[in-house]
Amino acid sequence: MRAYKPKDDVQKKAYYTDRFYVSPQVPKFSVEDDEVFAHDLEAIKAKVEVLDAYIQVGQMVVFIKPEDNYKVLELLRDRCEYTQLSEMSAIDWLAKSGGFEIFYQMLSMNKRKRLRIKMFINKGEAVNSVEKLFRSADWSEREMFDMFGIEANGHPFMKRILMPYDWQGHPLLKTYPLQGDEFAAWYEVDKIYGKEARDIIGPELRDTAKVDRYDSERFARLGHEVPKGTKITGNEPKNEQNYQEEGGVFMIKKFDKKDSVVIDDPQR
Repeated sequence: MRAYKPKDDVQKKAYYTDRFYVSPQVPKFSVEDDEVFAHDLEAIKAKVEVLDAYIQVGQMVVFIKPEDNYKVLELLRDRCEYTQLSEMSAIDWLAKSGGFEIFYQMLSMNKRKRLRIKMFINKGEAVNSVEKLFRSADWSEREMFDMFGIEANGHPFMKRILMPYDWQGHPLLKTYPLQGDEFAAWYEVDKIYGKEARDIIGPELRDTAKVDRYDSERFARLGHEVPKGTKITGNEPKNEQNYQEEGGVFMIKKFDKKDSVVIDDPQR
């Protein structure tokens, strides 16, 4: 039998062993290999300090200090023709380095080039909002706040955008349970019926793929329906009923060689 190994701090350990194939890293190339990117990098270096820069998968990646993000994106828009902020978000590296990676994906249609600006912030730090430079950052910064808890200073409406305003926790953190925590299990019950109804209703079933034919409290007994609260023995006969999915008439379109439509009814 394989010896048990503790799984504490799994994010700080490798997820593979020598028995498994380890895919190679995507190769990185020098910025000097591309004349356009080299010119853009010089413009950025003249404005702020660049921590690292390279070309990967055909696009330039530039690491900067978090306090310089607004100046860099303004420079890219006004002088380097990167007029579109196509994406921005964060990556949770709290277990690895105690902070987040923030990235801005820039696009220049004139140059046909993509450039990614990256920076690292510590837990609890905020970033400068770039909403005044790119309107696409409005909802992206709100989503970053909603999912990771990272605030953007200077944003006109720094509120949640996907979860309710009074939600507790941030669902894209790696420490957030996949099916929600205890707060999530009772949120709708408390909101609609009040906490006094917890014992009557029970926690919310957050696994939408779960099917339990012996659960008479929820709608998971298709074909074996009983009154709510009935004690289930498992020997109840199946209810012979015609449901829409089973008894309906399905019309299938078939095309012959001359592209004329032939209607075929499989129930016929």
